[in-house]
Amino acid sequence: MGWHGEPLVGFDLETTGTEPLESRIVTASIVGVKDGAVVRQRDWLADPGIRIPAQASAIHGISSERAGAEGRPAREVVEEIAQTLTGYWERGVPVVAYNAAFDLTLLAAELSRHGLPSLSERRDGAGIGPVIDPYTIDRAVDRYRRGKRTLEAVCVEYGVVLDGAHEASADALAAVRVARAIAERHPSIAALTPGDLHDKQIQWYADWAANFQEFLRKKGTPDAVIDPRWPLRELTPAAL
Repeated sequence: MGWHGEPLVGFDLETTGTEPLESRIVTASIVGVKDGAVVRQRDWLADPGIRIPAQASAIHGISSERAGAEGRPAREVVEEIAQTLTGYWERGVPVVAYNAAFDLTLLAAELSRHGLPSLSERRDGAGIGPVIDPYTIDRAVDRYRRGKRTLEAVCVEYGVVLDGAHEASADALAAVRVARAIAERHPSIAALTPGDLHDKQIQWYADWAANFQEFLRKKGTPDAVIDPRWPLRELTPAAL
């Protein structure tokens, strides 16, 4: 049947902001899915160690007060997330994340911030993956479709029900179901192995970044730079 008929793992973070090198994890979910149904789930609530901006709380519903009272230490949460993800990769299970470049870069930054081994180091330098990013795949297979590419909008496009948007477990499950729906609509995607699909997304994301950067520069932002790296950015001490 293809990779979309095999077990998959959805991953999502809700955070303090939109800049992955600066923001902190507030909630996280890793959801094991088989045949579109949840078979296991692990959720986290972290105390990010900084105040959660009101704009972020309005999106995911977690206040600084609640995170401080109920959240676990960020270092513990970050370590457990990394262990769980790499455990799935070691078993050959693809991790599905909508806009993976955000979530995985943010997780990588948190690992570095807390002095913990990187995702790649946990795999003896083998690199991370396979990662399946419905956001990147959808832009590649349906490049000229009008409208937004938010998770909510893409769920509507592919007929996926999203209950509780911006709640980490709901978004993680929806990402998996969208990935499966894309594969069902596009046989060329379904026919790829997870490893080959991972490699394709690296190029698709780089192509998108180059095109978007050119668009911004033509529209009056001559210094615009869009990072072309996927599924995560390279971290530097200055960035952290």
